Amino acid sequence: MKLFFRCLFTVLILWFCTPAQGQSDYPANYAKAPRFKALVFYDPTAEEAHVEFDKQAVRFFYKLTYGEGFLLDVTTDFGKYSGRLNDYDVVIMLNAMPMDKDQRQAFERYMENGGGWVGFHAAGYNDKNTGWPWFNKFLGCGHFLCNNWPPQPALVENDKADHTVMCTLPSTFIAPASEFYQWNPSPRLNTDVEVLLSISPKMYPFGIKDVVNFGDFPVVWTNKKYRMIYLNMGHGDECFIDATQNLLFVNAFRWVVSRSPKGDPFKK
Repeated sequence: MKLFFRCLFTVLILWFCTPAQGQSDYPANYAKAPRFKALVFYDPTAEEAHVEFDKQAVRFFYKLTYGEGFLLDVTTDFGKYSGRLNDYDVVIMLNAMPMDKDQRQAFERYMENGGGWVGFHAAGYNDKNTGWPWFNKFLGCGHFLCNNWPPQPALVENDKADHTVMCTLPSTFIAPASEFYQWNPSPRLNTDVEVLLSISPKMYPFGIKDVVNFGDFPVVWTNKKYRMIYLNMGHGDECFIDATQNLLFVNAFRWVVSRSPKGDPFKK
């Protein structure tokens, strides 16, 4: 009898939640199966503050899968997945990047052929010792130049209010405490790059121990030649305490996925 009522309840829910044939103004679009697949990669041996962020980020993205709107795999070994990246509509790198030559080449092929990437903080860190020229081209900027220290909140400015990622965000807001990187040359100098969010010049001098006094300071951008977005937040355990920044993260993730060569899964 209980099984009968469960089945009846399910049928009623589906009936009420499904638009009548020919009805075109029904506001909702209910997924009948997972819409896409995402892969999260992080390094559990990284510095403690990075791993704190990584574990919180895994929980953050896992919550977005509730109801199996998409499938999420999490790995600390990129090599196990580098041969099948095409199975994933987006790769999310949390403070980590592939270091092995073969893994790097696999990631290059994936991105050059329409793959999706959301990178946080040290996932974009590169200097003269990184030894990956393609990655500088992909990220659209030069090497790491300097940073504030210790982590602290920052006034940030919306550089592209008409962009899909930014249109629901205020013109300025206070980003939670993090360590922020400045780059040389700045990604803003690259004509293929759209800078979406920057540290406000009102923050200068910025820092307590390590003080940044001037300079262009983008913290979120996309290279238009790829399906990617980079977010410089990602240090410590405070990055998910602010609803506005959380919305930024969701917008960025959703935007990258929506531009899949397979089509926008949110419109199916």
